[in-house]
Amino acid sequence: MRRALALAREGWGQVAPNPMVGAVVVQQGEMVGEGFHARYGEDHAEVVALRAAGPAARGATLYVSLEPCAHTGKTPPCTRAILAAGVARVVVASADPNPEASGGADELRSAGVEVVIGVCEQEARDLNAAFIHRWSSARPYVTLKLAVTLESAIADGTHTTSRVTGPAARRYAHWLRAGHDAVAVGMQTVRADDPQLTVRETIAPRVPTVRVVFSRTGRLSLTSTLANSIKQGPVIVATESIDTGYERALTDAGVDVVHGAGLPQLLGALRARGITSILVEGGAGLAASFWREGLVDRLILVRAPVVFGGGALNAFAGFPALRAESAPRLRVISHEVLGDDVASTYAMPAEGA
Repeated sequence: MRRALALAREGWGQVAPNPMVGAVVVQQGEMVGEGFHARYGEDHAEVVALRAAGPAARGATLYVSLEPCAHTGKTPPCTRAILAAGVARVVVASADPNPEASGGADELRSAGVEVVIGVCEQEARDLNAAFIHRWSSARPYVTLKLAVTLESAIADGTHTTSRVTGPAARRYAHWLRAGHDAVAVGMQTVRADDPQLTVRETIAPRVPTVRVVFSRTGRLSLTSTLANSIKQGPVIVATESIDTGYERALTDAGVDVVHGAGLPQLLGALRARGITSILVEGGAGLAASFWREGLVDRLILVRAPVVFGGGALNAFAGFPALRAESAPRLRVISHEVLGDDVASTYAMPAEGA
């Protein structure tokens, strides 16, 4: 099953709005076929793995990271392919939360196939957390990513933007962007860095990542890189209040504008535009606002072996103060070494607790 999960990750940024899925066919203790869902609209993982196994799939066990679908979408039901291949046993990591696609396990059992669900379930749910979130929430799944020093600073004593991580961590940041529908920053970050927020140092996502700027007044400069790079991907300004004349100027430049009274409403407006996952990259004020509102589903800290010392801006300075006994304990998902830096991924207590 862990091999199936590793294969599933190969679909990162290519299969949305579908989930990432991997599959392995095992016959008499030997892996005889494997596959993953490589791109939206193409064959699902089970079909690819069964095709690779060929006749060896008859009487075999199929390990798959998500419950096989039982409906016709872009492709025929995977349950049909499994039954046609003569698979005797199917081991599933996680049930499918999509009510339209679920029911595959019951269909297979009805046809006499042994089905086991729940092997490596937490790992599978962590992999497709944004997909699972979609079926239980009206807002996008929010990942907050912060690049920090050893003392959790995001800027030195001058409080100017400081790049602290190395090349491997920066490639990882672009990889993260590729796997989210949108990447977001606050207006302060735009003014300080004039970022592109595009995916450049990894495989390009199937659909260009939407770039979002959260701003109370919505005054994204018309000369900014974002406002002048619409051809590289959509740009949205999410604002609580904006002058109608300035909004018209932004829309004339190709920048979309969404309105809402506070972050929850703005996230709802983005969800209505089809954004189901969003990577929040900063700055400190926007990060603190998301945290205070309880809108963070996953936290990623990329920590560099650097110390800024006195006067540095701490990434968590704007977060609410809590006593030790009341501070929630996050669940560790992974630690990944990126050159000299380390990326630590945490789930909020409510996710998979």
